[in-house]
Amino acid sequence: MDDVELRELVPHVLSVLVRRGADFATAEDAVQEALIRALPAWERELPADPTGWLVTVAWRAFLDMARSEATRRDREVRFDVEPPAGAVPSADDTLRLYFLCAHVDLTASSAVALTLRAVGGLTTRQIAQAYLVPERTMAQRISRAKRTVGQAGVDRPGDVATVMRVLYLVFNEGYSGAIDLAAEAIRLTRQLAALVDDPEVHGLLALMLLHHARRRSRTRADGSIVPLAEQDRSQWDAGLIAEGIVIVRAVLARDRLGEYQAQAAIAALHADAPRVEETDWVQIVEWYDELLRFADTPIVRLNRAVAVGEADGAAAGLAALAEVDEHVPRRDAVAAHLHEKNGDLAVAARLYVDAARNAPSLAERDHQARQAARVNQLLR
Repeated sequence: MDDVELRELVPHVLSVLVRRGADFATAEDAVQEALIRALPAWERELPADPTGWLVTVAWRAFLDMARSEATRRDREVRFDVEPPAGAVPSADDTLRLYFLCAHVDLTASSAVALTLRAVGGLTTRQIAQAYLVPERTMAQRISRAKRTVGQAGVDRPGDVATVMRVLYLVFNEGYSGAIDLAAEAIRLTRQLAALVDDPEVHGLLALMLLHHARRRSRTRADGSIVPLAEQDRSQWDAGLIAEGIVIVRAVLARDRLGEYQAQAAIAALHADAPRVEETDWVQIVEWYDELLRFADTPIVRLNRAVAVGEADGAAAGLAALAEVDEHVPRRDAVAAHLHEKNGDLAVAARLYVDAARNAPSLAERDHQARQAARVNQLLR
């Protein structure tokens, strides 16, 4: 059994402990202790029932933790008899863990960390490495999150929409550190999609798959950014694209459109075009118009302006861009692209310089600086 398969057992085991009356925070610590013990033990011999093995070891670890708390001696009496380990949690139990980790009283960063640990089965060290922060910092964040859930109670958990936002935050963290957070988010979203009959959950899964399919083509060997128009489409993962498109078509047929489905439809149109010249920009603009019904944000309007510029010409794109506040991140980059497309090279060069100055990352800064240098060279 590999590491991913082992982590997939975590929500089931944690659900058993919580159903038996264990408090969430201590139960989660006990499950982590069971995982640590499983690694060396299972290398010698894989148990016939891995889930049952983890439940038994985690329950004993929980009892040890409960007994060590002098102020909880009443709990020791209640839990001193070990129940049989055969009970398998229902889908509702596992789904409840998602909702608890997306508790309304948690910050976004705390909800993400708690989800990765309690549902994803990652260790504190792995999460810290993925987010490039000290292990102690991440341990404190997770402890605060568990304490918040414990103090606030379990009667105000998050909902499916909150869980999806948390998973999308995980996905967008990308590929830093030792853990591939994008792949982990896809794994957890697949699990959620199996538990919830919600078109938006499937739309989110499709969106993740379609973006993930282009992963290898987004950067060069030196780490520099490759724009969508310049990406080598032979590097795109055809299997993920096919799966994502099938999911998109199925959920759109249910006629219960939502934000993630609209985004997935846009991603599908990009992924389905054999060449950038064959991209159906007119239909993409139409989908952005649908997306605005659910998420009328500056970023959506910014991306729509790019699509309008491709579908109806640079002048139309600039008119659409005029509706976007000047302080929105990456607005200068979009304006530079549209002005260059419109033949205004001097304006484009200046805007590329501004975009580099205000870039949110080093890779983006370097990309925009190269764009400015390229256009300045054309001016000469």
